[in-house]
Amino acid sequence: MTLRQYFVIFAIAAPVAVLVLSFFWTALLWLLLPLALIILIGLYDITQTRHSVLRLYPVLGHFRYMLEAVRPEIQQYFVESDTSGSPVPREFRALVYQRAKGDRDTRPFGTIFDVNRNGYEWVNHSLVPSHAEDVHPRVKFGGPDCTQPYMASPLNISAMSYGALSKNAIMALNRGAKIGGFAHNTGEGSLSPYHLEHGGDIIWQIGTGYFGCRNEQGDFDPELFRERASLEVVRMIEIKLSQGAKPGHGGILPAAKLTEEIAAIRNVPMGADVVSPAAHTAFSTPIGLLEFVVKLRELSGGKPIGFKLCIGRKDEFLAICKAMIETGITPDFITVDGGEGGTGAAPTEMTNSVGTPLRDALIFVNRALIGFGLRDRIRIIASGKMFSAFHILRSLALGADTVNSARGMMMALGCIQSRSCNTDHCPTGIATQNPERNKGLVVTDKAQRVANFHRETVENLTELVAAAGLHRLDQLEPRHINRRVQGTEVKTYAQLYPVIGEKCLLSEDTVPEDWRDDLQLANPKSWQTEGV
Repeated sequence: MTLRQYFVIFAIAAPVAVLVLSFFWTALLWLLLPLALIILIGLYDITQTRHSVLRLYPVLGHFRYMLEAVRPEIQQYFVESDTSGSPVPREFRALVYQRAKGDRDTRPFGTIFDVNRNGYEWVNHSLVPSHAEDVHPRVKFGGPDCTQPYMASPLNISAMSYGALSKNAIMALNRGAKIGGFAHNTGEGSLSPYHLEHGGDIIWQIGTGYFGCRNEQGDFDPELFRERASLEVVRMIEIKLSQGAKPGHGGILPAAKLTEEIAAIRNVPMGADVVSPAAHTAFSTPIGLLEFVVKLRELSGGKPIGFKLCIGRKDEFLAICKAMIETGITPDFITVDGGEGGTGAAPTEMTNSVGTPLRDALIFVNRALIGFGLRDRIRIIASGKMFSAFHILRSLALGADTVNSARGMMMALGCIQSRSCNTDHCPTGIATQNPERNKGLVVTDKAQRVANFHRETVENLTELVAAAGLHRLDQLEPRHINRRVQGTEVKTYAQLYPVIGEKCLLSEDTVPEDWRDDLQLANPKSWQTEGV
């Protein structure tokens, strides 16, 4: 070959070789980069002192934490059955979603529940069922001293504060309440502008922090209360003594969810968890509580006033009942919250191990009011996990007049039970103050879903009542519900939870033996009992 040919070949081969080598070295560098990163991670793992797993298993130990991070999602979507999920089984989550969206909510091929298991419950139907004529029943709230009674739906929105929930969630709930004609409890976080924007009926909850009606020292301010309680949309006022999520502990709004707006609405400082006092400062005795009820009734212009509590020491509730007898003052309603907990953030021990469960608490309160001859003057609201018409029916049969649902309403909004309510990282925009997350919750769409869930559930409730051969909700009795106790042993609620005699707690001669100790400890003039 000539010199010219060698030159041509070199001119072509040299760039090609450079490109090939460049690609090779680039590829090699890209391969070495992850390796170098792994080596750096490994060096960090074996030198750090916080995690023993990483020191013993550098790099590989991170997979343990990655899998742990997605464990709840894996459990919910791939492991749990339709009936075994917790806190809310998929069967009921699906029911809420279907009714909220207006989808078909019927079930083919029979029940998926084990009807032979201990604890299975059902309602007795009649061979002469009635016809459900009123699919929107109402329950009157307001005793003899109330001048502005309220006709309530049997199913209402339980207490959830603005701050715990996003503004879009609050607006959607209230708009849904307006569409469906039912009530929306504010929670103790005060009456925010978002509760008022759509005009739904409001139950204003007053907690130990007196948010929305407190002075600079954190005490109750009568004039601020009067101003807000006089609003037409405020139908009832509820004094919160305790709640099921954390009985004996004030409400908690984590600092991560506290915004300037929420701080202004509640009149609290920024930068720290908002923890309500454990007890009220406006009163300190059972009689003081009832005097506070009278005060709020007068300041509100005669609206129904009640209180909410999770039952703990029975003698303390009996002390309130004794105070009612002694003073002649009765609240218009009592909301009974279950110790199972709810949507609120709470210490683990409080959620798991403090407070009487709803069923036991409801039975006790109903019996106590009957025993003191007060039941016909006071309405009872059961607040707990209510997702189906049967859940409501069961509570009504045990003594409730109406029920409140928080988690059911949250699921109607689109809650997926991620259980991140206390982190400000709610993936659906419901329980977060992150504007990038809560803007995904479209108020008009979710409000209609809340109204749909309420309507369908109440209509199914009236159908269950009609199937039992009854015409009204107040005709439900414990004998209408059955429970498999063990094996072939089946009993009705009437047999399991017998009602005590009317006014039997007023006389020493008629007090049932198992009530004597608590009744003797009950002191209407003080929460404290000597030696306790």
